[in-house]
Amino acid sequence: MLPIEVNTTEFNTLIKNKYGEVVESKLSDNFSELLLTHDLFSARLTLHGGHVLSWQPKGHDEVFWVSKKAQYQDGTAIRGGVPICWPWFGPYKNAGNHGFARTSVWQLGDIDINSAGIKVELILEGESKSSSWPYKFTMKQVLMFSTTFSQQLIIENLSHKDFQFSSALHSYFSVSNPANIAIPDLNSACFDDKIKQIQGCAPADVFNCTGPIDKIYYHNSTMTMFDKGWKRAIEIKKSNSAQWVLWNPGIDIAAGMADIHQQGEDEFVCLEAANTNWITVPNREKVALSQEIQVYKL
Repeated sequence: MLPIEVNTTEFNTLIKNKYGEVVESKLSDNFSELLLTHDLFSARLTLHGGHVLSWQPKGHDEVFWVSKKAQYQDGTAIRGGVPICWPWFGPYKNAGNHGFARTSVWQLGDIDINSAGIKVELILEGESKSSSWPYKFTMKQVLMFSTTFSQQLIIENLSHKDFQFSSALHSYFSVSNPANIAIPDLNSACFDDKIKQIQGCAPADVFNCTGPIDKIYYHNSTMTMFDKGWKRAIEIKKSNSAQWVLWNPGIDIAAGMADIHQQGEDEFVCLEAANTNWITVPNREKVALSQEIQVYKL
């Protein structure tokens, strides 16, 4: 199916039926966002970065956090929601942090609305989008919004030789306070502490997620984040991601970040399905990775 053309009108209904609708609206002078409404949830996303900004299932509070000072500008990543770190995670050569997927403009593909929810397909493709990563590729993002939220990336290598990538679905989860967060499934996992620059740390209990914290956990199973302040749990299942990244900048680092509002660091915890080591994709082959999120009241 050909991509849907998105214009920059102030308000434009893209698709609507008896179950819900998808409406385009202005996000800033340069960007628009898609507003999804359905009997089961509401959500927001933007083609800038193929970026999910919001998902709120009916009967629950907002799941994702977005900074009040997030910047909606060309070439700038949005602080919050679910940035896609790809085709590299962290710094790479002289090309900056976390790749170009989160700052590129994606195309809008198919949209389907039915009684179960809304499916949105986004497409990013190109060749030599970075001089440090000179390959031809296409990546389809399949988003399914319902009482659960699922996000799948299907990456195809269209080059004449193999390429490698690392990645993260950099989810910013809205919380009552990082001090109230426990993730007991991480207690048994070995980890690297990026702040202390120590690798291969022995498992240790995660009593809270107060920053600064920046750890890579070697664990590929489902995680559940318990929030005793809001009395809710967020379960995250993943596939084809070998690590979890746990991050919160803490007050001092956040104070030096222009796109985090004052005390914003007390409103989120990032728990990211990640491949911090390189994954090889042979030429003309595909690889997929995904996450699925569900919210429970405690």
